[in-house]
Amino acid sequence: MALSRWNIMIMALCTGLIVANIYYSQPLLVLMSQEFGVSEANAGQVTFLTQVGYALGLLFCVPLGDKLERKGQIIAMTATAVAALAAAGFSQNILMLKITGLLIGFTSVVPQLILPLAAHLTDAANRGKVIGTIMSGLLVGILLSRTLSGVVGHHWGWRAMFFIAAGISALLVVIMVFSFPQSKPQFTGSYGDLMKSLFTLAKEQPMLREASAINACCFAMFGMFWTTVVFLLSEPPFRYTSEQIGLMGLAAAAGALGAPLIGRIADKKNPRIAIGYGIIFLLAGYAMFYVFQANIIGIIVGIIAIDLGLQGIHVSNQTRIYALVPEARNRLNTVFMTTSFIGTSLGSGIGLWVWSVGKWNGVCLAGTLLILAALAIYLATYKKK
Repeated sequence: MALSRWNIMIMALCTGLIVANIYYSQPLLVLMSQEFGVSEANAGQVTFLTQVGYALGLLFCVPLGDKLERKGQIIAMTATAVAALAAAGFSQNILMLKITGLLIGFTSVVPQLILPLAAHLTDAANRGKVIGTIMSGLLVGILLSRTLSGVVGHHWGWRAMFFIAAGISALLVVIMVFSFPQSKPQFTGSYGDLMKSLFTLAKEQPMLREASAINACCFAMFGMFWTTVVFLLSEPPFRYTSEQIGLMGLAAAAGALGAPLIGRIADKKNPRIAIGYGIIFLLAGYAMFYVFQANIIGIIVGIIAIDLGLQGIHVSNQTRIYALVPEARNRLNTVFMTTSFIGTSLGSGIGLWVWSVGKWNGVCLAGTLLILAALAIYLATYKKK
């Protein structure tokens, strides 16, 4: 069946609200460290492990979308996320919170099941537009999750955010049951064969390797920024509360509405053009972070720049890989997004270490080096074409 506008909007909504689960903890790290009496870097491991869980879920669960009926898998994963979020709210120590963070990440890979489903049910001429629209939901969810959790954490404590998230996910299960279309899987081999084919796809598809490597560098930069900016804004000269820090997500969300436009460009032109411009935006954003590190307006402008840049890179890369092997879209997405979120996890982990030794200047330097690595890959592969 073809997707209606209603289907696409519901998919975008579900994608945004579920992906938000893995980002709620970021503005709450200071509150968590205070309650459990641990360092900010120790509390920051909750974010790191949540992203590790997401990467593991991508690797082991998303490929099943080529073998199982996708709607049923999406509903089952979302229902499991409800339990993980509730468990986080009941955490009695930092270790339990880290473990539940890992489970939240693992069960919140639903957006990466929704995107291949949408691509499967959309014709090639409109695929980039549809992916861009759903990506708008995903990006708004990522960015506004920080705003929501900051406000909730400030007024009701960090635990309340996890209980609210569990309620939202439970409501989404009901919506999915009645509104999501079904799809017919095309892979008939065993789970072992399915997993082995990931390596075959990575070996045989150079564009997949290129897109994954560029995304990994850019996601590492993004994860590093959002993990450490919480610490920057909680210190002098800002001294912001979790609510004020969360409002930074509003600045980035303003740029998320550009994802459908980027998708249209990818449909009509070479997506590599948008990738190149995206890298330029990332570099401009980190230049703003370094030069205006004590000026909130400069930081906000930098946030908008890196958000626009990441959108251009991610949507264009995702549009390119979905066109490679149509019957293997979930597995293509697995290779692509697992690599990307390994980058996010490493970026968050490196960011915690860089902050401890070099504070914000160290973060700006490390983030710029990651962007330059993405640029090097882009230029090296561009010369081969």
